[in-house]
Amino acid sequence: MSALSLAVCCGLAWWQWQRFESANGTFQNLGYVLQWPLFGIAPAYMFWRFRKLRERELQAPPPEVSPRPAPVVHPLDSDEPDDELTAYNRYLARLNADQESR
Repeated sequence: MSALSLAVCCGLAWWQWQRFESANGTFQNLGYVLQWPLFGIAPAYMFWRFRKLRERELQAPPPEVSPRPAPVVHPLDSDEPDDELTAYNRYLARLNADQESR
């Protein structure tokens, strides 16, 4: 598949080269001449890279299983009263009561 994409992209580069050499050719066509082979090489590079990553994954030792960490106690989970939270809850209850009375 990567050889096919390289062949197609080299054909497109040749077509852009012919357009560049024509009377109405521009430097944009020359830029495409340089880009098309790179587009054709990209699938081959990806195929090679994926193979290397798969080999590395297969050679790597299995990850060690670590014990479960102790739960973190947040300040809101404590049994100590929180004056600001209590005041805010009273405010919300008052707003709810006002809303229901309407």
